[in-house]
Amino acid sequence: MSTYNVELITPSAKDELLNELKSKVKFERKANIHGACVKLLTDNEEFKEEWEDNFKFMNEDIRPHAKIFSTDDGGKLQVLYEPVSKTCIVKNCDYYGWIKSIALATISDFFEEYHSEHRRYSTHGSAVDYGGHTMAIIGPPGTGKTTLTYGLLQYDDFNYISDDWFFTRLFHNAAVVYSSEKNSYIRDDLAQVWKGFSQEVNQVQLDNRGRGIADVNTLFRGRVRETSTLKTVILLERDQKNPPFRKLDHNEALDFMLDKDFCNPHQLIRDERKLEIRKNFFLELFQAVDVYLLNTVETPQESLDRIKNLII
Repeated sequence: MSTYNVELITPSAKDELLNELKSKVKFERKANIHGACVKLLTDNEEFKEEWEDNFKFMNEDIRPHAKIFSTDDGGKLQVLYEPVSKTCIVKNCDYYGWIKSIALATISDFFEEYHSEHRRYSTHGSAVDYGGHTMAIIGPPGTGKTTLTYGLLQYDDFNYISDDWFFTRLFHNAAVVYSSEKNSYIRDDLAQVWKGFSQEVNQVQLDNRGRGIADVNTLFRGRVRETSTLKTVILLERDQKNPPFRKLDHNEALDFMLDKDFCNPHQLIRDERKLEIRKNFFLELFQAVDVYLLNTVETPQESLDRIKNLII
């Protein structure tokens, strides 16, 4: 789970804070996140470099749809969000993983407010392609999403789309998924479960949480995809009282997501209106795909064996 709280602030409060912070900013970088421009302004050179490795470049002449300010004055961690301008102010954060998740959450909020004929939504989950069909894995933190994702990617016929967030575009009877990041922010314990990744993981420069940005083209050697058609969703739980695997109908799947707060600890706004937007999206999504509930109480290999043939 994330260990920060989000405080919503007014545009006037944001303006006052930015007047205080603007002299602290040393680095500015724009990222292209699924066509939206997100600007990072920070005094942390490591965050700037990880941001450049993590996200696709956005041209400087594109105005930002969202801004992330990250500065350190030695005080306590604060996350302040002004939703009108999609500006997030993060004070005294020492972990890049939260910066990148907050950036993705900010764009998620932007897409929830952006309406077109074919809506686009952000999902906190992974996506793996096989022959043009995608399997998404969604679960609360600690249920094995990353472990299963990289377990599938051991096999040469599976292709990487995303291991943390992905975007979805809903059509009348189909869902198309898109990658969210240029490279993967991996954990150092990945190679302990799947030995085949040990050489690549050892080459990654890790931060103070044992994570680092890995070049996905090095990890997967040409098995990287930007987009694919979503066919199967695997929801994860870890509960010794429940069976290891079963298929869900769309109402059961929606109930699971509601009970688990959409498996997303990085929602910047939680209110009744946002709840309805998210409920409607997942209900429509689950009506268009096959959904299964995997209980990860078995070994990683046993859990992997239960799902890997579902899209083959």
